Amino acid sequence: MDLTHMDRTQMPATPVFCTIVPPHILSNLADAHEHARRTLEHDDTHRARRLDIVARGLTPGEPDAAADKPKRTIYDAGHQETVPGKKVHAESDKPAKDVSVNRAHAGLGATFELYLKVYGRKSIDGAGLPLNATIHYGQKYDNAFWDGERMVFGDGDGDLFLDFTIPVDVIGHELTHGVTQYTANLDYQGQSGALNESISDVFGSLIKQYALGQSTDQADWLIGAGLLGPNVTGKALRSMKAPGTAYNDDVLGKDPQPATMKGYVETADDNGGVHLNSGIPNHAFYLAATALGGNAWEKAGQVWYDVLTGGDLAKDAKFADFAALTVGAARARFGAGDEHEAMVKAWTQVGVSTE
Repeated sequence: MDLTHMDRTQMPATPVFCTIVPPHILSNLADAHEHARRTLEHDDTHRARRLDIVARGLTPGEPDAAADKPKRTIYDAGHQETVPGKKVHAESDKPAKDVSVNRAHAGLGATFELYLKVYGRKSIDGAGLPLNATIHYGQKYDNAFWDGERMVFGDGDGDLFLDFTIPVDVIGHELTHGVTQYTANLDYQGQSGALNESISDVFGSLIKQYALGQSTDQADWLIGAGLLGPNVTGKALRSMKAPGTAYNDDVLGKDPQPATMKGYVETADDNGGVHLNSGIPNHAFYLAATALGGNAWEKAGQVWYDVLTGGDLAKDAKFADFAALTVGAARARFGAGDEHEAMVKAWTQVGVSTE
C-alpha cells in the first residue's frame, strides 16, 4: 500500500445521504400520494442532517480483537421521525417477536459476513464499526437510507412499497454506501455519484447472492425484489441484467435506467442522474460476472472491491476512470487471462472506454 493511500484512509470520510428509492419514483407519486410527498420532504431534512455529520467528520478506528464479529443494535423509532429511537435488540439477544427487528439484524449480519469472509474487511470502516439500525421510521415512510452513522428503515405504505427490511440487498446496498464513505469517498454528483450508487447495487446483489449461495446463473440480478406492493406492475427497483425493465407501472412510471452510454441521461435532477445512470456500470458488472461464471463475489466482485479500496479511485472519477481501474485490477490479481478480457469486453459492450 502506498503512502498516498495511507494518507487518504486517515482523512475524514464524507457520509452520503443515499436512499434506496430514487427521487424520480417519489416525484411521480408525490402529487397523488401524501405519504410520498412527505417522504420527499423528509429526505431533504435528512440531507441537512448529513451535512452536519460531514462537518464533524468520521475516521476509521483501529481494529480490536473482537473486530471480526458483528456488533449489531436495533432501535425502534415508534413511527416517529427521530433517530435512533428506543433500543429494542442487542447483538446477543434472542430473536424478537417483531419480524422487522429480526430481518434488520439478519441483513446487517449478512453484509458483515460477506465483507469479512470474502474480502477480509472488518465491518463498514474496516475496523469493526458497530452496525446500528432504526426500524419503523415515520408514518408510511417509503424509503430506507444510510445517514452516515446508521441504517434507517421505513415500513412502506403497504400498497406501493412493503417493509424496507424485507430485501437483504437493500440493506447491503445502503451499508455499502458506508464502505464507500470510508474508502474512495466518491462525490455524490454526476458520473462519480452514479458509480457510488452502482457500487452499492453491485455489493447489495453480491450480499444477497452470497447469503443464498447463488451462482451467477442462479441470481436474479434485481435490486429490491420483494419490496414492491402487490398491485404494482414490476419486479424490483432496478435490474442489473436489463436496466430499464424493473417496473412499468401506472403509478410508479416506467423504469428509466439506461443500460449503455447511448442512453446516458443528462439532467440536473437527482444530483445529475445518479440513480439513473448507475444502470450503465451496473450492467457492465453483470456482463463481466456472468461471462466469468461461478460465484460473482470471487472474481468480478473481487476486482470491484480492489478498485474501491485500492487508493487510486479519485473522488470525482468518471465511468472511464473506473473501467480502466477494473481492467488494471483484473490483470494485477488474475493476470492477462479471462478475467482481464471479461472486464474489457463488458465495458466495451456498455460503451465505456477502458483506456
